[in-house]
Amino acid sequence: MTAVLAIAAAIVVLDQITKYLALEHLAPGVPIHLVDGLLSLTLVMNPGLAFGLLGGLPEAWRWMVAVLSIAALVVLARVAIRVLSQGGWVDVGAIALIFGGAVGNLIDRARFGAVVDFIDVHWRAWHWPAFNVADSAISVGVVLLAVRLLGSPAPGTPRRAS
Repeated sequence: MTAVLAIAAAIVVLDQITKYLALEHLAPGVPIHLVDGLLSLTLVMNPGLAFGLLGGLPEAWRWMVAVLSIAALVVLARVAIRVLSQGGWVDVGAIALIFGGAVGNLIDRARFGAVVDFIDVHWRAWHWPAFNVADSAISVGVVLLAVRLLGSPAPGTPRRAS
């Protein structure tokens, strides 16, 4: 559990530092092109869930997004208890990335009522929803955990002889 907390804390710190820099140096909605036609830094305040889901909720209902985020952390804690008891470093890393990313975005919700997003990946007029370090950590952690869980046998399944 110490490794999970250490990695998660590192993600939170990195996430908050990059968001601080984005808030200090980027104007909302004004892109700074890093790779022409592919990657920009564009400050966006996202009041919704991942990729802007529920972003159109009236301001009075935004507390619901925070409640959903906390519920997701509770579910993650339950998954962590199950997975970490029998898992290895991939499991530790996956849980830590997801937990650290979720906490990083929850800090934004508490401070600003929205999540600070600034990484803008695009191709011509098509834009992936803006994201941040926390979102990246969550995405990588979910993929690692899914691959790990899909690749392991169900409990009680006899192992095949080699």
